[in-house]
Amino acid sequence: MINATKPDTQYLLLTGATGLLGRYLMRDLALANIPLAVVVRPSRRQSAQSRVDAIMSYWECELGQDLMRPVVLEGELCEDSLGLEPEDIRWAIDNCRGVIHNAASLSFVSTGPDAEPYRSNVGGTANVLRFCQEAGIREFHHVSTAYVCGLRKGKILETELNVGQEFGNPYEESKVQAEEMVRAADFIDSLTVYRPAIIVGDSETGFTNTFHGFYAAVQLVHTLARNNEKGRETGYADSFPTRVTLDGAERKNFVPVDWVSAVMAHILSDRSLHGDTYHLTPRNAVQARTVHSVLQASSRFFGSSMVGPNAEVPDQTEMEGFFYEHIHVYNSYWRDDPVFDSTNTLRAAPHLPCPHMDYKMLLFLARQAIKMNFTWRDKPSVQEASRLTVNAR
Repeated sequence: MINATKPDTQYLLLTGATGLLGRYLMRDLALANIPLAVVVRPSRRQSAQSRVDAIMSYWECELGQDLMRPVVLEGELCEDSLGLEPEDIRWAIDNCRGVIHNAASLSFVSTGPDAEPYRSNVGGTANVLRFCQEAGIREFHHVSTAYVCGLRKGKILETELNVGQEFGNPYEESKVQAEEMVRAADFIDSLTVYRPAIIVGDSETGFTNTFHGFYAAVQLVHTLARNNEKGRETGYADSFPTRVTLDGAERKNFVPVDWVSAVMAHILSDRSLHGDTYHLTPRNAVQARTVHSVLQASSRFFGSSMVGPNAEVPDQTEMEGFFYEHIHVYNSYWRDDPVFDSTNTLRAAPHLPCPHMDYKMLLFLARQAIKMNFTWRDKPSVQEASRLTVNAR
């Protein structure tokens, strides 16, 4: 281990900064005046610095004010020493007091323990822990998921993790393995674990830059309705009575990203709140029949019906076959949720109640995603745009 004397200004090192939650954490921690560094890999078109500059420029435009910019370290989660250059490793050793490990793969399918999501969620976490140990970083903030509960029923406590439960998909299993690994790291002096439910877009603006789960369903039915001949002629996509194998009572826990980030930023800002596990879950679960109504209203997907989880769907129409072919990866996603205890979260942030997640909110989020055409690309910052213009001449 390298021993280092930390300066008075100490940074938190964030992984997963360019993801949906990560970009909100960059904003909210800047607003809270918490010095932040980020490990970001370059894309095919942009350097790590340019990617972060584009996100921060977006926030500055939205807020109408300058923000404290994070220190950008170009790296890769799944490489030794996080793929950092020696001078960046030295800088992190000298300046970082803690890590916010937020990076993760959201894949629900896997071809094996060396593939996603295990590669990022287990192997990546091991790399982050190894880096922290070697750098003398003993404060760890770990973003897990409420769905480490797997297929359990009943009430899930914040104090529980692995009680021998079965899992609905490899993502859940990989996140349990990652959290167990973090909890077993004896060099960590302060461990705080955040377990959000299903993160969706911004409750105020509807913004999202990822389109998984709920959004995948919206995109699928929107595509079906848009390409349906009768729907184009009449404005209604009611020519194919799609049978959905749910009974409508299944509960899902959606949380808006702005709320998750706000609660995390509050906890991160107050060291007296560190050391606990927090279920970042909503005040109310949404039933599948509500989601079904949102799909119908947002995409004019009329004619579909819920036939029960154990129902057989014989003689499938071409549209039904297309629907099931593309939605099957999320079969475990739509199961009935347990009840998540959030005692620690309610105690730590009673002034930050989760926005009410209901039909109106989900319809707003669905329509915003449709308006975005289910895609998002950050615009280059002013400096990057100028450089690209010069290079194009």
